[in-house]
Amino acid sequence: MKIQLVLLGAITALLLSSCGEQVAYGKVDKTPYATKECLKELSRGAEIKGVQIDKIVVYKKKRRMYTYANGKLLHEFRFSLGKNGDKGNKVKAGDYRTPEGSYKIVRKKCDNRLYKSLMISYPNAVDKARAAKRGVSPGGYITIHGQPKWNADGRGDNFTLSRDWTEGCLAVPNSAMDKLWRAVENGVKIDIHA
Repeated sequence: MKIQLVLLGAITALLLSSCGEQVAYGKVDKTPYATKECLKELSRGAEIKGVQIDKIVVYKKKRRMYTYANGKLLHEFRFSLGKNGDKGNKVKAGDYRTPEGSYKIVRKKCDNRLYKSLMISYPNAVDKARAAKRGVSPGGYITIHGQPKWNADGRGDNFTLSRDWTEGCLAVPNSAMDKLWRAVENGVKIDIHA
């Protein structure tokens, strides 16, 4: 059993290359979109189905995400953070921390490595000023995303949600990502707290 867990951990580490900071390192986002269904939804405008979420609130220490519509709580989701998520606010590119602050959802994205994602408007003006003061790049390309392709059916959720493994993103179960995908439009506010 221990050997299986060690092997699963090693495989996970190799496969869990999450939301990279392509922007921060000057690379162009060339992620090939492999999920045909996701692309079809995007081409149709990924219309809102059901009640529209108008606010997302995240508490990193609790590992809980809450969604709201007109002030009413709609959902509560578990998530994983960046590998250094417990070490405070994101400071610079490559620090594997999840940012804290007020942002907006700016784009829906399909990815060949991870299930659907919602891009967050990190870095904001405060993040940029803080990084400039330190002479570093604030990084970028932070998203709320689903699970890696190997966990498409959710059977590995207990494993992935029991540890922080992203490069700074918020990783939710795919079932949660589907709910977010159907109910969030660009411009929805997201507040990320410690």
